[in-house]
Amino acid sequence: MSSFVRQSKFRHVFCEPPKQAEDEWHGFRLATATGEQTYIKASTKFFALALSGGGGPFAVCPISSPGRFDPGTPIIGGHRSAVLDFEFSPFNPNLLASASDDSTIKLWGIPDEGITQSLSADDALADLTAHGRKVTLLRFHPTANNVLASASADFTTKIWDVEKSSEISTFTECSALIQDIVWDYMGTTYATSCKDKNIRIIDGRTSTAAATFQAHEGAKSCKLTFLGPKEKLVTVGFTRQSQRQFKIWDPRNTAEAVKRIDIDQSAGVIMPFYDPDTCLLYLAGKGDGNIRYYEMSDESPFSYSISEYRSTQSQKGMCMVPKRGVDVMRCETAKFLKLTSNSVMPLSFIVPRKSDAFQEDLYPESFSGQPSHTADEWVGGSDKPPEMASMAPGADVGSSKAAAFVPKKNAMQLTKELEAAEKRIEALEKLLADNNIAIP
Repeated sequence: MSSFVRQSKFRHVFCEPPKQAEDEWHGFRLATATGEQTYIKASTKFFALALSGGGGPFAVCPISSPGRFDPGTPIIGGHRSAVLDFEFSPFNPNLLASASDDSTIKLWGIPDEGITQSLSADDALADLTAHGRKVTLLRFHPTANNVLASASADFTTKIWDVEKSSEISTFTECSALIQDIVWDYMGTTYATSCKDKNIRIIDGRTSTAAATFQAHEGAKSCKLTFLGPKEKLVTVGFTRQSQRQFKIWDPRNTAEAVKRIDIDQSAGVIMPFYDPDTCLLYLAGKGDGNIRYYEMSDESPFSYSISEYRSTQSQKGMCMVPKRGVDVMRCETAKFLKLTSNSVMPLSFIVPRKSDAFQEDLYPESFSGQPSHTADEWVGGSDKPPEMASMAPGADVGSSKAAAFVPKKNAMQLTKELEAAEKRIEALEKLLADNNIAIP
C-alpha cells in the first residue's frame, strides 16, 4: 500500500520563541479590564497595550527595541476610563486609534522615534463620539484610507471617515453584545459575531445585512476571519458541550458550513489570524500556551493541519505583525507578539532553508502598505483589491511615504484657537491705543 504525502512549502514551518529574556519586553503593569479584544495590536513599527491606572493609560513601544518598560516611560493617557481596544492604520504605521470604556474613539499620531513625552486628550488628532456606551472593538478598512469600523456595547457597529470625524453608516440590528468584527479582503462587506449566536455579513456602505446565520451552538464567544481572496469566512467557536471548533463558510451560501474541524475540549476563546500570502491559518487560545496552524485550500478538504507550537507560558492576548514587518532573510513567514501576564514575547514562524539568499517562492507579492482608494472613493462605490508589491529586499513598494491623515479640527481645538485669537486681538488693540494709533 503506497502512502501519499501532500506537497507544501510550509509543511515544515516551525515557531521560534525568543532565545533570551533580552529579546522580550518586561515590566508592564497591565490593565485588568477584560473583553472581546486581543489586548495587544501592532504595526510594522510599534505595538500598543493597555496599562493599569486611572484615565485609561496605554503604552506604545517600538518593536525594534525590546527591554524593560520602566515606570517613568512616557505613555498615552487621553481617555477618561479604561482603553479596551487599539488599531493601527494599515497604511500609516504611526497612526493609532484607541477605543475606551468612556464611549469615545481617539486618533493618535506616534512620532517615528516613539513617544518621548506623555500624551493627553489635548494631543489627540481626532475624537469620535457618536457611540452611546463603551466602544469594544476597532478595525481599519483593508483598502480605503482612513475608514474605520467600530463595535460598541450599545449593540451598534459604525463605519467612520476618521479624517472628517464623521459617520459613514451605522448598523443597529444586533440584539446583544458584539463579539468580533472583521472586513473581507476588498472591504466591501464586514462580518460580525454576536452573543445572540448569529453571524451577520453587512454591507459597509449601507449597513444592510446581506446574510444572517448561526455558526456554533455554544454560548461562548465566537471569533471570525476572512480567508483573503479565497472568498471564505472562518468562524471559531464552541459546541453545546464546550468543545472548541472552527468552520469554513461560503458567504454566498450560508445554509451549511463548507467544512467543520473539531479542535479540543477547553474553555479559552480562540483568536484566529490568517496570512493570505502563505494561506496559513493560526489559532491561538486565550489562556492557552499553544498555537495551532493549518494550511487552507480552495478544494476539499479545505484545511490541512500543519503543526502546533506548545509553550508552558499562557497567553493573555496575541497579535500578528503586518507582513512587511517580517525578516525575509531569515525565511520568517509570520511574526506574532504574545502578551503574557507582564511581558510581550515575539514569536517567529520560519520555514527551514539552507540558503541565505532571498527565497522568492516563500514570498509572493504582498500587501504594499498603500491604500487602493480614498474614503470618498470607497463610499462612492469603488471596489479595489489591496495594492501589492514584492517582498524582496530593496524592491520598490511604491511611495514609501505613509498615507496622509489631515484630521478635521474638533470643537475643543477650535475653541482654544478662538480664545487665543481673541487674546491676540485684545493685545494688539491695547498696543495701538497706547501709541495713540486710531483703528480705522
